[in-house]
Amino acid sequence: MTKIGRRDFVNYLLGFGGISAIAAIFYPIGRYLVPPPIREAEPTTLKVGSIDEFPANSSKIVRFGRKPVILIRDSGENIHALTATCTHLDCIVQFSEDRQQIICACHNGVYDLTGKNVSGPPPKPLTEFAVKVIDKEIVISQMKA
Repeated sequence: MTKIGRRDFVNYLLGFGGISAIAAIFYPIGRYLVPPPIREAEPTTLKVGSIDEFPANSSKIVRFGRKPVILIRDSGENIHALTATCTHLDCIVQFSEDRQQIICACHNGVYDLTGKNVSGPPPKPLTEFAVKVIDKEIVISQMKA
């Protein structure tokens, strides 16, 4: 076993103290610059608006928590609510009134009004939301899996 001299011991002690001081200074600065992620509460239901303000053959994109949802009122007065992001590369989809389909302009993905992928590169259908009309108010909610 080798003995450590006083000079080496003091050098180790000063080195450890210096590293600890630097860490004590830069750790809070780093925590401030990179804040922790804040989880947003996920809603279970959302009032979208009055059915009188939503004409036939139109669409509207609303936020359901962090997710965009496309709300479509077709020509048959049915209301559909689906996720508004394409399942291929998360582009925002749009409702085509003349084709009565949901299209993704990024890569020509096409969905029907139930969210089923009809053509193009999307690998799976859009997620559907439950839609209820309560006292002329449109309410959407997540469907149970």
